[in-house]
Amino acid sequence: MFQGYTAAELTSIFAMQGFAGLSLFSVFVLMALGLAIIFGQMGVINMAHGEFMILGAYVTYLTSNFFSEHLSSMFSLYFFVAMILAFIAAALLGALVEWVLIRHLYRRPLDTLLATWGLSLILQQGYRTIFGAREVGVTLPDWLMGSYAITDMIEVPVNGLFVMCLTILITIGVYLVMQKSRLGKQTRAVVQNRAMAGAVGINTEKVDRFTFALGCGIAGIAGSAFTMIGSTGPTAGQLYIVDTFLVVVFGGASNLLGTVASAFTISQAQSTMEFFLSGSMAKVLTLLTVVGILMLRPQGLFTLKIRS
Repeated sequence: MFQGYTAAELTSIFAMQGFAGLSLFSVFVLMALGLAIIFGQMGVINMAHGEFMILGAYVTYLTSNFFSEHLSSMFSLYFFVAMILAFIAAALLGALVEWVLIRHLYRRPLDTLLATWGLSLILQQGYRTIFGAREVGVTLPDWLMGSYAITDMIEVPVNGLFVMCLTILITIGVYLVMQKSRLGKQTRAVVQNRAMAGAVGINTEKVDRFTFALGCGIAGIAGSAFTMIGSTGPTAGQLYIVDTFLVVVFGGASNLLGTVASAFTISQAQSTMEFFLSGSMAKVLTLLTVVGILMLRPQGLFTLKIRS
């Protein structure tokens, strides 16, 4: 696989693919953070999580067009507004879905899988009806264009660095919310012992709705980040849902550190192998490796002790 390359060329290839993998890592982390909160904290298998990501991408696309047509003087700032709107839109839709559908299916994971799979089909058709079947892309502001040349053979794209910094900030923010805020502590209490949490006065239904909405809102931000590395279409979210579940399971459900470590490992492995092999073969080898590790350690990289 490495035949025909010099040591210097291999070093440059690994470095370039490593930086390319950071963009994929960012999308994986943002998607998996939301899914880890929903799946790990609530036991809900949300097959429509990719569609919440695409909602954020479409909101970013609409915001880009609005600023381009009506607020061109402030176009360089539109992406920050788009991220906030994407989070709000996805979180509100998530809260609505939890109230209408999910709250009736708790402790029935297979039912949530089927229900959210049906929801994903409905959302895909809705996007197709509103935005059309063709993929759309956003126009990035000038300050997100270009790249930094580290060496003569290695360049790092500016938008990739921005997405990486954004991912770090959001990860820290989610950690602080879950560990330090009152709602975060209530969420962890409900996860550890729902009956006892309700007995001490915690509104478990409110906590469930907040948790689901937060997870969906983070997926919306992932959609904003996704617009920097790919075009947006009605079915684009399904391309990432399997990898996202793989990241969550491999990292250990309910553990944010495990989610980040798992996302980094899988994204870097896929990015590097895709250069030397086909994209499908890289996914197959990554999946086989993860399955092999899970056979030895079925609880994932990290685990969270939960009281029954």
